[in-house]
Amino acid sequence: MRDSILGLSFEELCEVLKGLNEKPYRAKQIFYELHLGKKLNEMTNIPQTLKAQLLQLYTDDDLTIIKEQKSKDGTRKFLYKLNDNNVVEGVLMKYKFGYTICVSTQVGCRMNCAFCASCMDGLVRNLSAGEIVSQVVKVNKYLGGDIKNRLVTNIVLMGSGEPLDNFDNVVKFIEIITNKDGLNYSDRNISLSTCGLKDKIYKLADLGRQINLCLSLHAPSDNIRKTLMPVSNSYSIDQLLDACKYYSLKTNRRILFEYILIDGINSSRECALQLAKKLSKINCLVNLINYNTVEGKPFKPCSSVVVDNFARILKDYKLQVTTRRSLGKDIDGACGQLRRKFIKTNGEEN
Repeated sequence: MRDSILGLSFEELCEVLKGLNEKPYRAKQIFYELHLGKKLNEMTNIPQTLKAQLLQLYTDDDLTIIKEQKSKDGTRKFLYKLNDNNVVEGVLMKYKFGYTICVSTQVGCRMNCAFCASCMDGLVRNLSAGEIVSQVVKVNKYLGGDIKNRLVTNIVLMGSGEPLDNFDNVVKFIEIITNKDGLNYSDRNISLSTCGLKDKIYKLADLGRQINLCLSLHAPSDNIRKTLMPVSNSYSIDQLLDACKYYSLKTNRRILFEYILIDGINSSRECALQLAKKLSKINCLVNLINYNTVEGKPFKPCSSVVVDNFARILKDYKLQVTTRRSLGKDIDGACGQLRRKFIKTNGEEN
């Protein structure tokens, strides 16, 4: 399978074109048009001979939107088919400030978090940088946006897969998507969510980028976390919090801690107090998420009273807290749900 031309950084594209004896300005033309969502043969300002040469080396079409679901709350869920017939999904969330796209970084996942649908079929493979870029480019174009008027305003690496388990491709994606000659996203409009690969958090911090780090914490103690997230057998909560402090120090960015509230598991008053004490001296925001029921999983969401009480306890400890409004419940909104349903029905879902 040919590599993706969308997976080339601007500097790499310049080198490819130099090797084809093309003028440097061609790189800007092609990079810009690719990030508008055009295929090579749709570019009217590029010679046919050059298009043919590039298409012998690269593919310019990484994925296709094969299904869209629309929620009553404005959330959209997309199912993408890749060139090897694997499928991944993404979610587009509408806010007052614009659209945020949640992109996948792997086909499946090997982290085995007990509450998540993404890992129920294991890890199939990593996505390439081009396949991750293509999710943003395709949806921005689908909405009618372009480069000067981006309609996808924010990116979260929070879909299927563990981003830091696909470190090199994710870092390259960030390099490409923030390039000034393409979509030109600011680091601060990109968030990366991880279940907690400690060494990769340090490595990411040392890159000096300004992206927002989100740690999927979901428990106040190692005992509870180990029942939910097998990664906890490798890294304790205290080790992860030390890594987060390092990231915040190196980047001067506030850490976002994600905490899914699951009835009877991690939602008690004692859990809230434990969590508050652990996070009280960290520059952070706690994002509480009421569990979104997944078929085949035994967990249940909490009542609104439990969620409100949990938030109040954290606020009493002077922590900044948000409660994420539940989006896309009527369209299989949780990570991996739509892909799994598609696989179970052999792609024949209506």
